[in-house]
Amino acid sequence: MTLKLDKVNRGPHLSTLVASSISREIAQGRLKPGDQLPTEAALATTFGVSRNVVREAIARLRSEGRIWSQQGRGAFVAESNNPTVLTIDYETLQRADSFRNLFELRGILEVQAAALAAKRRSDADLKAMGDALSGMRAAPYGSVAWLRSDLEFHRTVAEATRNSYMGQFLVFVSERVRESILAAGNQQKSDDMARITLGEHERIFAAIRNGDVEGAQAAMRDHLAGAALRVGLHDGEAAAEAAPVPEVPSPVRHSRLRKAIRGQA
Repeated sequence: MTLKLDKVNRGPHLSTLVASSISREIAQGRLKPGDQLPTEAALATTFGVSRNVVREAIARLRSEGRIWSQQGRGAFVAESNNPTVLTIDYETLQRADSFRNLFELRGILEVQAAALAAKRRSDADLKAMGDALSGMRAAPYGSVAWLRSDLEFHRTVAEATRNSYMGQFLVFVSERVRESILAAGNQQKSDDMARITLGEHERIFAAIRNGDVEGAQAAMRDHLAGAALRVGLHDGEAAAEAAPVPEVPSPVRHSRLRKAIRGQA
C-alpha cells in the first residue's frame, strides 16, 4: 500500500493533525479494513513528531472506533467503515461552512443547556462555574489557559443539566471548536475583548445562579453570537440563528464588539 503521509505543521494539537491524516488515508481507501498501520517509530519519522504524539493520535483513533490495537502486534484498521462514536474531522473544520455548522450545533445545544442548568444546578455546580470564571480572570485572554478555563465553564454548565448525554455532546463539540481556534490562531486579543468575553460568561453564571431560565438562555445566546463574531463568523449569525429564543442579543453590545475587534473601542 502507498500512503500519502506528510510532516505536519507545528501547532498546539499535533496529535489531532496526525489522527486526521491517518483518518483521511482510511476514508480514501489507501488504508483498508484489516490493514496494519506502520509502527509508532515509522509514523513518528514520517510526520516529524515524537512517538508520544503518535501514541496520542492512535489512542484517539482507537476511541473513535477507526482502529484497533493489540499489544505486541500493533494497530490495525477497524473492519467496520462506520465508526462507533461521533467524529468531527479536524481538516473538515478548516472549511468555513463546516466551522459555521459546528457553531450552529453548539448554539442549539448550549442555549438549552443553560436553561436546564438554571433549573437544576446545585451549590457544587455553582462553585465549579465560579472556579472556572476565576481561571479565566487569571489567564491572559485567548491563551491556552484561558481557553481551558472557558471550556471548563461550559463543561460545568453542561453537567448542571443533569443530562449525561447533553454533557457528552457539549464537551465533544466545544473541544472541537477549541482545537480549531487554537490551530487557526485567529482569535483577536485585546483588553476590551477580554472584558466583553468575561462579562458574557458572568451574565450566564448570574442567570443560572438566580434560577432565571429565560435570562440564562438569552445570556448564552448572546455569548455564542459574540464568540462567533470573534472567530470571524459574520456578525455572529451562525450562533444567533441556531437557537431562537424570545430575547435577541443586544445590537449595541455587538456594535461595541465589532469596534473592539477593529481596535476602535
